[in-house]
Amino acid sequence: MGERERILITVKTYPTLSTKYGETVCTAGIRPDGSWVRLYPVPFRRLDQKQQYNKYDWLECRIIKHTQRDRRPESFRPLDDAELVAVEKMDTGKKRDWRARRELVLEKGKVYDSLDELIAGSSDNKLSLGTFRPTTVDEFIIEEDEREWDETKLAKMRQGLDQFELFSDNEWRETFKVVKKLPYKFSYRFTDVNGRESTLQVLDWELGALYWNCLRDAEGDEETALAKVRQKYFDEFTNKDLHFFMGTTLAWHFRAPNPWQIIGVFYPPRRPQIELF
Repeated sequence: MGERERILITVKTYPTLSTKYGETVCTAGIRPDGSWVRLYPVPFRRLDQKQQYNKYDWLECRIIKHTQRDRRPESFRPLDDAELVAVEKMDTGKKRDWRARRELVLEKGKVYDSLDELIAGSSDNKLSLGTFRPTTVDEFIIEEDEREWDETKLAKMRQGLDQFELFSDNEWRETFKVVKKLPYKFSYRFTDVNGRESTLQVLDWELGALYWNCLRDAEGDEETALAKVRQKYFDEFTNKDLHFFMGTTLAWHFRAPNPWQIIGVFYPPRRPQIELF
C-alpha cells in the first residue's frame, strides 16, 4: 500500500498548531522529475533525532494521496513516519555553486513569473505548490504579532495530546513542549513580470530559527535581532538569484482571491554573465 517515492526536501515551514494533529510542520519537496509533493501531517519535532531531516535531504518513503478532505493535487501523507529518514544529501558542491539544486529546481521543475498564473492554477485545483521568480523584490516587511499562541486553540490541542493512543509509543506526550510562537510576521513585497505588486508572508522555518538565534546572540535585544534577519533575507538574498517556494493553505485554497504564501526561499548565487550565453 502506498507508492515509494524519492523526494528532495526543499520546504519546512515554521511549526503551527493543529487541534487534530498537534504541532505540525508542512514539508514539501521535489521528485527527481521536478514535480512537487506536499507531505502532511508531519509531527517533525516528535520524530526520533535521526529522523529529523534537513532541507536538501533526499527521503525515500511510501506516500499515499490524501483523502477527499485535502483535494490539492500535490498533497500526500507519509504511510509510516518511521520511513522519514534522510538517505542522501544534495550538497552545494565544493565551490558552493548550487549546480545540482539549480538543475532540479529551476530546469527540471517549472518556474512561474506571473502571480496570476499561480492563482489561476489554484482556482482550477491544478496547482498548490510551485517555484516563483519575482521580477523585483522591493521590501522585506517586519510586523509585530501576538506573542503567545491562542489559548483556546492551545487548550484544544493539549486536550488531544492528553488522550493517549492505545498501542502507540506515548512517551513523547509526557515531555513534549510546544514550540515558541514567533512574535513577528515577516513578508516580502515584490513585483511580478506583469507589474503586479504583492505582499506575501514568509513561513519558512529557517527564518524563524534565524530570528531566535539572532535574539540569543543579541542577548535579548529584539531590534538588533530583527536587523540581522533583515540583513540576510533582504540585503543578502536580493543580491542572489532569489526565488520563492510558494504554497497554498488548505483553509484558503478554494476560496481566497489569492491563497498563496511564501513557504520557503531559494537563493543560489547569480550565474556569471558568461554562463548565460
